[in-house]
Amino acid sequence: MNGAAPSSRVDSIRRSLVSLKMPRALEILDVTLRRIEQGQIDGIEALDDLLGEELSLRENRRIKAALRMARLPVVKTLAGYDFSFQPSLDRNRILALAGLDFIERAEVVHLLGPPGTGKSHIATALAVEAVRAGKAVYFIPLADLIAQLAKAEREGTLREKIRFLTRASLLVVDEIGYLPVTPGGANLFFQLVNARYEKGAMILTSNRGFAEWGEVFGDAVVATALLDRLLHHAVVIQIEGSSYRMREHAALVPENVRAGVTFNPPPKRRGRPPTKGKPDPEYG
Repeated sequence: MNGAAPSSRVDSIRRSLVSLKMPRALEILDVTLRRIEQGQIDGIEALDDLLGEELSLRENRRIKAALRMARLPVVKTLAGYDFSFQPSLDRNRILALAGLDFIERAEVVHLLGPPGTGKSHIATALAVEAVRAGKAVYFIPLADLIAQLAKAEREGTLREKIRFLTRASLLVVDEIGYLPVTPGGANLFFQLVNARYEKGAMILTSNRGFAEWGEVFGDAVVATALLDRLLHHAVVIQIEGSSYRMREHAALVPENVRAGVTFNPPPKRRGRPPTKGKPDPEYG
């Protein structure tokens, strides 16, 4: 392109960008035209830059909106997880999960371990990866989930609520075992798990071993039925380590507390395993 573009043509481009709702392209239009005039880029490169910047803006907006809809409490990444602090954890196994094949296979990922070992961090980071990949994600602590289901049951909308919770490609249920399950809650959770069985992936975090789930849910029969479905196509990750939050004050904490929760070994996983840092201060 030789010389400055005619002002009438530039004004027409601006109007078109406004009509097409392309704010980022409009923002960099003048700079792009100057680069053409100075011979830094040609017309094809300029068009590629304008469209690339606009697409980048739209993708960032999509991700931001999807993260909000996923109801993630915070945004965490695997890059922010300090694998060196938890040597029992197989980093390659976690990174393989970030490939999201488990979502396509509708598998359940169980993250088990004492408080503070990074279960919620990993679950959130995997949820963020899923959002970036365009997957529908919903994140919720178990206590809140059961409260929502109980409210829907009282209002006669339980079927609609379960249908809503089965639409997400990935459902993350956090903090299983931290708070007592209210009466009837185990049955409500079972109905949701049964609706998602072999249809949608889940990530569950818990500080309690599977042998304790009868106590956690207050119903050994329902707990057995839950595990029958949740372990059929499953990946079990057990983290055995100290609390990241208490690392700077460990000497002040009694040894029996530092040791965390004693786990009963989980049953052998029947699902298919995946084939394939700056520390974050808020581990779950």
